[in-house]
Parts: sequence; C-alpha cells; structure tokens
Amino acid sequence: MKQIIECVPNFSEGRNQNIIDALRICVLKSPGVSLLNIEPDKDYNRTVVTFVGTPNEVVETAFQLTRIASEQIDMTTQKGEHPRLGATDVVPFIPISGTAMNDCVRLANTFGERVARELKVPIYLYEFAARTEQRKNLSDIRKGEYEGLADKLKDPEWKPDYGAAIFNAKSGATVTGARKFLIAYNVNLKTADVKRAHEIALRIRESGRPQKDTNGNPIKNEKGETIKIPGTLKAVKALGVYLERYNIAQVSVNMVDYEQTSIHDVFEEVKRQAQTLGTEVTGSELIGLAPMEAMLKAGRFYSTDSTLTNEQLIALAIERLGLSQLEPFDAKKKIIEYLI
Repeated sequence: MKQIIECVPNFSEGRNQNIIDALRICVLKSPGVSLLNIEPDKDYNRTVVTFVGTPNEVVETAFQLTRIASEQIDMTTQKGEHPRLGATDVVPFIPISGTAMNDCVRLANTFGERVARELKVPIYLYEFAARTEQRKNLSDIRKGEYEGLADKLKDPEWKPDYGAAIFNAKSGATVTGARKFLIAYNVNLKTADVKRAHEIALRIRESGRPQKDTNGNPIKNEKGETIKIPGTLKAVKALGVYLERYNIAQVSVNMVDYEQTSIHDVFEEVKRQAQTLGTEVTGSELIGLAPMEAMLKAGRFYSTDSTLTNEQLIALAIERLGLSQLEPFDAKKKIIEYLI
C-alpha cells in the first residue's frame, strides 16, 4: 500500500491574495504531493491549505510553505478573529494510508527541527507528538496568542521543543504535531451577538468552563485547581466568533475525533443550546475537507429511507446542515475521498 500523509498547515493570512497565491503555487509545483484544498477566510484572516503525498515530499512542501510565510507574513501587523501564535500557526501531519501515527510524529519532529534551525522560528510539538501533557492541547499552547508570546518564551515551562527561546517578532512561533483527521466546522447563528456564540461554545466544548461562585469568581478545589463544568460534547473544541462580511456570529468548532462526535451531533447540539439563548441556527460551513463517512453518518441521521445511495445521503446532509448557506457546497471538492 502506498504511503500517503495528509498535511493541513494554517497560515495567519486570509486577505492578501498575492500571499495566498504564493502558497497555492508552492504546493502545485511540489513533486510527490497533490493540493486538495486551499481555503482563505478574510474575517479569520487565515488560510487553511490541505495537501497529501508521500512522507518525505509532504515534509519538504510543508517546509517550503513555512519559508514563504516567514518571508511574506508580518505578525506585528496581523489581526484576525482566529486565535494564532505565528505566521505559520499550526502544521499537523495526519496518517491516511500505509502509515501510522508514529510515522507522523517522526515527520513533525523532522519538520520542526528544520524550521527552528533554518528559519529561526520557535517550535512547539502538540497532540501525539507532544513531549509533555501540558502541550497536547493546541489551545493550551496558543494561550496568550502572538501578543503574549514574548513573555511566554521567558517562562522556562514554555521553552520551545525546537529552537531558542527568542521572540521572532515577524514570524511568531509555529506548532506542529501528529493528529487524527480533524474536521473544522462552523455553525451559523441568527444573531450578530458573539457573546451568545461564545456562551454556546463554552457549553458544548469538552473542556467546559470554570465553575463560579455567586460573585463570579472561579471555584477551586483543595489543590488550588479551578473546578470545571464539562461541556456536552466529547472530542470538541469551540469558540464564538463574529463574521463581519455576513454580520453574523458563529460557533467555530474543531472536531478532533469525528467517529466519537460527528458533524450532525455538533449541529443539533448547537441548535438546542441556541434556542435556550433566544436565537437559532441558520446553517453551517465546513472549513477544509471532511471524510466521506462523516457526511454519510449525517445523511443517515436525517434520513428515514434506508435505500438512499451515498450520493443521496450526502445531498441530504448538505441540505439539513445548511452547508450552502454562506457559499455553495460542492461535495466533489469538500470530501477527501473524491480528491485523492
């Protein structure tokens, strides 16, 4: 079986078309890899690139993309809705076929060491490549974001896994690692109130929220640790964001294990929580790609007809999830199996 790795680097630029084109051309010209998707977002000021290929070629392409970002993206002036730590924010490696998670851990280390050495960008390892429990969760590494990075690097607990603890003002830092297939999925609300979107995110995300007393202060246990109220969905990370171009709020979700919590689970739970806050869900959007099985599971959930074909189930999922509300949803370009 041919070894296939997926790589989904996220770059902190979604508005400058020249930079986006440079990223696209880099992948298209790289031997041994195929560009599956490139998705810029002006409100998030972020571009997600998805490509697949053989292990060595994927690592080389990821490095060349990071080099372009370090040269062309200036974090001292970058602003956007999405949390970020650097110009190349995160570079995950995902096993697709003929490979295992350990192979992707090795690739992340190879990539991280080279970026730190040649580009002088501090590197943190996360998920399956993390060396400590503290660094497994991407959101924990991103705390304080780029604006807090200079101070973070002064903390011995946050010494980079690769590179010196020296603040690179232009490029920030990069997180890399190995993970399962992640679905980036946003649910649209019939409101522009980002506070309601964030409230829903707090309620559904697995990490939950701090438990507070009547004065609004976090309650701590005997060890001095903040007690948390767990969220309603497993394997889900979420936050509330505002989309200026549509004047709506979104619940922005990362589904880190779609076999445990799938797209329709998230959609229906956000819908339920939205109703309790006096608003409603109007649709959703998929950022990047999704496995076919995730779409089929949603189609089966909404279907009352067991004879539907895969194409019909996917069409039903698109309709019931409102995936074409903001932009037309083309299954041939959004489902990974159609593109490999």
